[in-house]
Amino acid sequence: MKKITLLALSALLLAAPATVEAKKKAKEPAYGNQKTTVSHPDWLRDAVIYEVNLRQGSPTRDLKGMQRQLPRLKDLGVDVLWLMPVHPISEKNRKGELGSYYAVQDYKKINPEFGSLEDFKEFVRTAHSLGMKVIIDEVCNHTGGDNVWLESNPDFYAKDKAGNLISPFDWTDTYKLDYSNPATRRAMTDALGFWVEETDIDGYRCDVAMEVPTDYWEEAAKELRTIKPILMLAEASTPELTLNAFDMDYNWPMKDVFNAISATQGANEYAKAKNQSLPTMTAKDILALIEKQNKEYPQGAVSMNMVTNHDLNSWEGTEIERFGPALGAFATLSYTLPGVPMMYTGQEVGYNHAFEFFKHDTVPDYTANDITVFYEMLNSMKKKHRALDATNPRENFTPLSVTDEDVIAFTRVSGDDKVMVIANLSGEEAKAPFGDNTPSVAGLVDYFTGAAAAVPEALAPWQYVVFTSK
Repeated sequence: MKKITLLALSALLLAAPATVEAKKKAKEPAYGNQKTTVSHPDWLRDAVIYEVNLRQGSPTRDLKGMQRQLPRLKDLGVDVLWLMPVHPISEKNRKGELGSYYAVQDYKKINPEFGSLEDFKEFVRTAHSLGMKVIIDEVCNHTGGDNVWLESNPDFYAKDKAGNLISPFDWTDTYKLDYSNPATRRAMTDALGFWVEETDIDGYRCDVAMEVPTDYWEEAAKELRTIKPILMLAEASTPELTLNAFDMDYNWPMKDVFNAISATQGANEYAKAKNQSLPTMTAKDILALIEKQNKEYPQGAVSMNMVTNHDLNSWEGTEIERFGPALGAFATLSYTLPGVPMMYTGQEVGYNHAFEFFKHDTVPDYTANDITVFYEMLNSMKKKHRALDATNPRENFTPLSVTDEDVIAFTRVSGDDKVMVIANLSGEEAKAPFGDNTPSVAGLVDYFTGAAAAVPEALAPWQYVVFTSK
């Protein structure tokens, strides 16, 4: 339970579990020549998402306490608050003291642990008054073991050949829903619509979205968007979902590349401790992944980039354990590569601790520090520079030629606005990474220092620079 040290922070600024998705191996068709039909909310263009873990987000661990944190998060530069599930948690087969957020007992109620429905409405109103959006985590694939539907509508649930309820994967506190039943679909869409209509939320993060039929999401998203323009975020890396239903999905593959590069360079202490065998990867694998995704995903589809979230923090190591001295470089890439960046509870203060998932854990000290300033700058850059527009991910991204496979360099351009990123993703110095083809930085400034841009002749281990239009 320790924060990153100031010494490690100085080095960071100078360098200024297998996922569920991996279980799904079916080959996706390529959608790269098609365009998404989804009309993204205008506010998605420069959005920064912050995932709120209510159990650890404030000293009181509830909605009222988190509401008092909103001005701080607004100052941090957060635009979208993503609340982990707010519903009551099932008692049957409950895991740990408090159970999993993702074992829902009733889709139309608030977990009394967090407050009342009126508390939630007031939270949303306060966020909106500060110019922030609110999305909630919804679990549509399965319910908790004593969800109200099990008694009122047992036909909503999937069953095996013997007629037994099915617990997906090793989630023994849940039962899977049956979307071949039209009544199940109607009930779930009704529940989703309830929160938009009654509390004025701005969208959903949909848990294990790839486990629910795509045609259901297309039906539901279309209906929900008749209420208001909402954001739909899929916890999946499934191109099909972004064609007609979701604004955005998880960039799980990029997270895997980041982790593998860090491990290849010996910086991933979590991988060492767990004896993980990650593939050998370099900076060039980031560009290879982007090229692959451009072929697979519809034009206009958006992905969410991250260095941590609740799953990673609790089950795959903190971002500091996985990246160490490389954290500054990878965090910067999560903001400057195509997509929308996200932050997780405690990330803004460099809290190096894996939160307990099924019980209360220590609440971080959210007093601003140098890490906070670093993320404030990244958040401000995302808003200031339209070249980083998340809804125009392909047209404005151009890789730059380098002579070192451990160096990534690229530009993003929109009109007269330009952002150039150069990063050494290794623990060794990178000398003359451009050879005789040093890119022009005329008219650009070093974003972190404000000085006139100058391409370094050599990059120190894990060093990164960001040059922007003035």
